[in-house]
Amino acid sequence: MSNPTEPYESKSGALLEDHPELAFYKDVVDNLYDAVYFVDRQKKIIYWNKGAERLTGYAAEQVLGSSCSENVLVHVDQEVKSLCDLNCPLSQTIRDGSSHDAELFVRHKDGHRVLVAVSTKPIKNADGQIVGAVEIFKEHPAQVAIRQKMIQLQELALLDPLTRLANRRYTETSLQRQFDELSRYIHPFGILFIDVDNFKEINDTYGHPGGDQVLRLLSRTVQNSLRPFDFLGRWGGDEFVAIVVKVSEEQLRAIAERARLLVEQTSVKVRGEEVAVTVSIGAALAREGDTIEDLIGRADGLMYCSKSSGKNRVSAHPHATDPGVVA
Repeated sequence: MSNPTEPYESKSGALLEDHPELAFYKDVVDNLYDAVYFVDRQKKIIYWNKGAERLTGYAAEQVLGSSCSENVLVHVDQEVKSLCDLNCPLSQTIRDGSSHDAELFVRHKDGHRVLVAVSTKPIKNADGQIVGAVEIFKEHPAQVAIRQKMIQLQELALLDPLTRLANRRYTETSLQRQFDELSRYIHPFGILFIDVDNFKEINDTYGHPGGDQVLRLLSRTVQNSLRPFDFLGRWGGDEFVAIVVKVSEEQLRAIAERARLLVEQTSVKVRGEEVAVTVSIGAALAREGDTIEDLIGRADGLMYCSKSSGKNRVSAHPHATDPGVVA
């Protein structure tokens, strides 16, 4: 692709329309499938293409003139650490004039997190001075794989109608398949039993439509936190089961903690109010000789350890002194 960021003189807070010499590039970039946006040196957004609108849910008029840290994308890395100060790829590019690539989570307008592949490049004026930067981001291959998986599930009529995740029947079938592989090929796997904290209070306060919004938000965020070959299904009510394959106990705890942290940093607007959401998680590895009932029962018990220990935490085994701490 031709570089859409030919040198131009940027004025702080100016929008791309103030630069007629870029009109041709705007027409081209506007119709790219990938998301593209430009910022000036103060990281104010001066251009936002249709790909960015599609991938994030934000229309251009909602973000132009603002910073991505101002309740827009709010980038976090794979360890769920905020990058909106000096550590984001755009800031690095503006500082050092180099291109940077990264895999990050951005926040969709609806509230859930989306894993994207990011590439940034500097914008320079005719004198070679850095006057801003461009970020190009697109769905991570993991997200594409997730969407394809959902299409297959829909064809099998095994989706939960509210969250569009696998329903309990399909989740049980997937669990049985993993047990078969465990006995035949010794492929280790574990599950996360996930329960929304204070869900009854959310329903009582905001009604069932509000509760449904929370469940949809949670399902998207947790699904996006998992690896493309892992599995998430709705077990029932506000309970979800993730099947995490080919993992050690330490890896299972780390994946559970990432899901918990991403949910903790997520909120949904209900009746004009921002509603924070947290989850309690029980993480259990499958053992030789386990049945589905054994494994679910053990993970469910660990989830209740998380609830009784203060909620918004992960319990990975029954003998932990503090099940909220992921070792």
